[in-house]
Amino acid sequence: MDMSALNVSATLNVFRLIARPTLCLPHATVSTFAQLPVPLNQAFGKYKNVDIRAVVLDKDNCFAYPHSNEVHKPYQDHFQRLKEAYPGRRLLIVSNTAGASSVDPALTMAAAVEKSTGVPVLPHRTKKPGCGPEIMEYFRKHPETGVTRPEHIAVVGDRLTTDVMLANMMGSYAVWVSDGVVPLQQASIFARMEHRLAGFLHNRGYEAPDPTSQFER
Repeated sequence: MDMSALNVSATLNVFRLIARPTLCLPHATVSTFAQLPVPLNQAFGKYKNVDIRAVVLDKDNCFAYPHSNEVHKPYQDHFQRLKEAYPGRRLLIVSNTAGASSVDPALTMAAAVEKSTGVPVLPHRTKKPGCGPEIMEYFRKHPETGVTRPEHIAVVGDRLTTDVMLANMMGSYAVWVSDGVVPLQQASIFARMEHRLAGFLHNRGYEAPDPTSQFER
């Protein structure tokens, strides 16, 4: 087994879903990255006083083909609009490949993604969904972003048990890109199972946790 591909964080944290299944539910869902509202406050209509000051972006199958360093061509204009709405360090790429120490220890992939996109990539020891503390530490080091609380952050990604769960464990807002760059029928069995799980929970009236409420994360 390629140990660099093993996501210990996801394996351990998935047990949280047994006690709290709503941790994998998003606060907003878009079909593709191109449908992402800019600015992101517009995505969370039913929540009051949303103040998104920074955006954490997944890379693989969100705005780029898996293992690609470049923005998927049909999304390039929208990606630029997002960069303009969240300039500088207010836009951050957090990937379980580029920047993850177990996969990219020399940060070669992270440097390539940063060069291609013009967006910082977070170097992190723990894979999603467990890297929330490292994300918050990043924003604490960059107060110019205006981020002082987790609910100032929106996490955007295509996976419920990594990206969305990361947001909910942090106390941030989650945007699920339900149709990634790769068609669902070609996606992994885990991604297809996540779609079924989301439908199951929604049909039974479950909702994502309110980021402004206090709960054990």
